[in-house]
Amino acid sequence: MLMLLSMLSGCGEEVTVKNQKKTDSDKIQIGMCFDSFVIERWQRDRDVFVSTAKELGADVNVQNANGDVEEQKNQIEYFIKKKMDIIVIVSIDADAIASSVEKAKDQGIKVVAYDRPIPNADVDLYVSFDNELVGQLIAEAFLKSGLKNNKVLMLCGPLTDNNVPMVEAGFLNVMEENNVEVVDIFHVDGWKAELASDYVFDNMETIEQVDAIMCGNDDLASKVVYALSEKRLAKKKLVAGQDADLEACQRIVEGTQLMTVYKPIEKLAREAAGAAVALAKGEEIDESKLSTYTSEKGEVPYLKIEPVSVTQDNMDSVIIKSGFHLKEDVYLNVPGKSAD
Repeated sequence: MLMLLSMLSGCGEEVTVKNQKKTDSDKIQIGMCFDSFVIERWQRDRDVFVSTAKELGADVNVQNANGDVEEQKNQIEYFIKKKMDIIVIVSIDADAIASSVEKAKDQGIKVVAYDRPIPNADVDLYVSFDNELVGQLIAEAFLKSGLKNNKVLMLCGPLTDNNVPMVEAGFLNVMEENNVEVVDIFHVDGWKAELASDYVFDNMETIEQVDAIMCGNDDLASKVVYALSEKRLAKKKLVAGQDADLEACQRIVEGTQLMTVYKPIEKLAREAAGAAVALAKGEEIDESKLSTYTSEKGEVPYLKIEPVSVTQDNMDSVIIKSGFHLKEDVYLNVPGKSAD
């Protein structure tokens, strides 16, 4: 599968289609449900997944639920009626969509949980990053930077996102091993970043005593840094997130955010597209790339991609060199650096 993907990735889309001479009815049909595109990274996931799938001879119908779980259920129902070969889902609420997923499975449609597990449904594959390692990397960055009072705060995503407990577990394990006190854990409903800044404004006594604030993603971190700036505490509190959003990378080189966890989205989306096409064809996925995720329905094949900690020290080698962001964009607000 990887060899095929490698061969096709160098070909233009037009050439691939001409060589295959397939009609639309011959192509594998993939339905892809996204939570929303408010978070910057999901647009990258979509674009890379769709282009890779097309190179492999599949059509992708992308639906955006805009954070509405009922809408996402309707979209899954729509894909079932359209008799898709496989459905790829970035779930909003795994519990809420479980029955829809099971209905798809009953109709012989394969299902991939993309970057967020659906533990209470019988999915065929879970594709994501090592989420416990994400939390571990954030914790280790805080420790390396020094925690004067040995106190941290966690502003996490909603528990309806089943990745959140995994990230928390990785973070908490390191904190406990190093006797660091977690003074509070706040779950931000619906990943609404403004709730993270509201927490800062409403809980200044807590903010003042902690050394660091662990944020569930860079979008939350953006609002936290904004609130800290309003209180003249920017650069005085360590802030970390994940996703390597452009603004987060800018904050890191400016010094208002300590680090982010870079998750090679292009690799995840390419691997997921290749796996989805293979599953739809009834082919086996390379077992050397798979581990397992224990869900309520049993063991689920888990295609796991490793994340990378990004700070000022390795911004150029990880983010710029990979082409994830342009140097002039990352260093936009750092005089002299963007032109180096």
